[in-house]
Amino acid sequence: MSIHKPKIKKITTHQLQEMKSRGEKISMLTAYDYSMAKILDSAGIDVLLVGDSASNVMAGNETTLPITLEQMIYHASSVVKATTRSFVVVDIPFGSYQGNSSEALRSAVRIMKESGGHAVKMEGGSEIKESIVRVLSAGVPVMGHLGLTPQSIFKFGTYTVRAKDEEEAKKLIEDAKCLEECGCFAIVVEKIPASLAEKVANEISIPVIGIGAGNGVDGQVLVMQDMLGITKEFKPRFLRRYADLDTIITDAVSNYIEDVKAGDFPSEEEQY
Repeated sequence: MSIHKPKIKKITTHQLQEMKSRGEKISMLTAYDYSMAKILDSAGIDVLLVGDSASNVMAGNETTLPITLEQMIYHASSVVKATTRSFVVVDIPFGSYQGNSSEALRSAVRIMKESGGHAVKMEGGSEIKESIVRVLSAGVPVMGHLGLTPQSIFKFGTYTVRAKDEEEAKKLIEDAKCLEECGCFAIVVEKIPASLAEKVANEISIPVIGIGAGNGVDGQVLVMQDMLGITKEFKPRFLRRYADLDTIITDAVSNYIEDVKAGDFPSEEEQY
């Protein structure tokens, strides 16, 4: 007799808001391809971020800047096909929204239409307000991103912690309130002091997702390759590795090579 399983709920912006209201932490990881997204979705992750970090971990670039809108759409469409529960957010890449609200709208609409993603993410505060409002006016949900914004790395000149001084911290809080007022459904805060991140989460009503921003926020996000131990060279203080896939995969491939060289694979049971 088959056991009836309850239908898996689809995560929405409304549910994310409710999670903040009841104090339930939001779990978020990056994903860039069908196979991994399917595993993460089945495991019960709340939000999948198709990050422009694909430029680093998938394409081997030093920064996020080189990835194109077309490449982001490709990765996002692969992830969306794999999900039944998770809410899928897609980064609008560098050069596809800054300084031109019409360009921002075109980019966001292309992502939504061509990938099937559920929302877009944009880096910056009041300086991109016009672009955010324009995208929201088309009914596209927007997640903000403050603190360390990797698309602006050449302006910062470093990946060190942001908003440590009073002036920058004050601007970050003002920007967070600006994004909330614009209509963003959530904000990522990256690599800022934990006390400041907690203050932001307490002062605005929308969910605040942290990465390197302490535990006083409404949820956490990590790059999937980092937390699974695929990228070993990246060792920031905020990263917790939940697996060592580099070693597991290397050992598996070494065993495969050994079996092939020795003629042990395939065995009689593994051939037709």
